[in-house]
Amino acid sequence: MSDSMEKKLAEAMAELTAVQEAVARAEGELGQSSTTARSRDRAVEVTVGPQGELTGLKFPDNRHRSMTGPQLAASIMEAVQEGRSEMARKVMDVFEPLTRTTGRTTGIRGIDIDWDRAFGSALDDGHGGGRRSSARLHDEIHED
Repeated sequence: MSDSMEKKLAEAMAELTAVQEAVARAEGELGQSSTTARSRDRAVEVTVGPQGELTGLKFPDNRHRSMTGPQLAASIMEAVQEGRSEMARKVMDVFEPLTRTTGRTTGIRGIDIDWDRAFGSALDDGHGGGRRSSARLHDEIHED
């Protein structure tokens, strides 16, 4: 093998190792992560874990007592969807640097992640607008 080829191989291996380490760090950072969200009517508060799982459910101020079953169910579903969506955005933000092309001569590209496949309905915007199509939308400000 020529010196040039050995050098390129060594660079590619170093870059691969760096990507693997970055993925491990991102997974570690997210492993204990959670997010809390409330329904718009403030009757329900949920906590969602790093894989979109529901880890907590609260009814602040006992507002749920005056709600009908369907109203409470709708508030719960809304809060869970918002929590899952927030967690999905958090995961995407952590992994986003790994999805960029490195631009180095080794030819190693950024990791291609199918976010829709990974998160499914968690990426729905809740307003009939479909899934987020770009990481650029992460900075969107959500107001009550």
